[in-house]
Amino acid sequence: MQYKKLGNSDLNVSVVALGTWGLGGGSVWSDRDSTAAEAARLLDACKDHGINYIDTAPVYGTGASEELLGAALAGRRHDFVLQTKCSLNWRGEGGNFHYSRDGYTVNNDTRPEAIRRDVEDSLRRMKTDYLDSLIVHYVCKSFPVADTVGVLEDLIREGKIRAYGLSNSQPADLEEYQNAPQKRQGVSVVQEFFSILSPFHGRDYFPFCEKYNTSFQTYGVLEEGFLTGPAFLEKRFAKTDIRARIPWVEEKYHDGLRKAFAAWTPLCEARGCSFAQLVEAWALAQFPNMSLLVGMRKSANVADTVRCLDLRLSPRELEMMEESVRGIQVAVLDK
Repeated sequence: MQYKKLGNSDLNVSVVALGTWGLGGGSVWSDRDSTAAEAARLLDACKDHGINYIDTAPVYGTGASEELLGAALAGRRHDFVLQTKCSLNWRGEGGNFHYSRDGYTVNNDTRPEAIRRDVEDSLRRMKTDYLDSLIVHYVCKSFPVADTVGVLEDLIREGKIRAYGLSNSQPADLEEYQNAPQKRQGVSVVQEFFSILSPFHGRDYFPFCEKYNTSFQTYGVLEEGFLTGPAFLEKRFAKTDIRARIPWVEEKYHDGLRKAFAAWTPLCEARGCSFAQLVEAWALAQFPNMSLLVGMRKSANVADTVRCLDLRLSPRELEMMEESVRGIQVAVLDK
């Protein structure tokens, strides 16, 4: 495993991070629900392979992901760098409507009182007294950034969190947060969608991350499984499932994806790697301060994922991989 500082913080994090959106189950991940025992085995595998960075959020299964992690972290909280999120809640205490799902109405609220309540709720669900990193899940323009930055900095001083970041944001948002008068430590990480099929938003963001010494944490690099191989294209999902709501489920993209897999096959054969590992290695090569956030629900996924760190692709191979999908690349998607 490789480790890096998380942006401008003092946190040493594994380059590969465990994403736990799928752990929450529900209608968004409709094929299976996880158990506390499975979550514990998943963390066992992470520790065995050197992954110390875990990402979750209150809305992943409306509390389910955090609660499963809380049980799995018992007795080993200090072995992991724990990151969760704020600003999306289903308490019905104000904010902007974000979505309704599984019988809950979720609002986006970045007011100080809402963020403090989010933090306390997450601490309770995960049975811990501090969070290593707190991400503003969706940047909201309805409430003053200065107030949001102020409470995040206060939470650092109080020892409730050690770092903070942004997700589902724009480079201009990073600029605004970093230039707020209340800023002391500042934004350590931005967590944004980025893949070989949709690289544009990330590439717009990279210069700003470099300017502010902010880590870029990519999610969606495997496009929810559609970049793991041709067989995945045959899968069918419930209408509510995230995998049924992205472009790659449409037949019009399948020919382009199959051609890409055919073009990548020699690279995989030469290195003895999977398509997933190849695509993950491509992503890591795009920016020096990259954190690879991969959703994993099984122990075997962990062992498979970390092998991407051993792959080295030449500039020509990296370009060839992207050229293979140039005709089907799309603008970034809000999932």
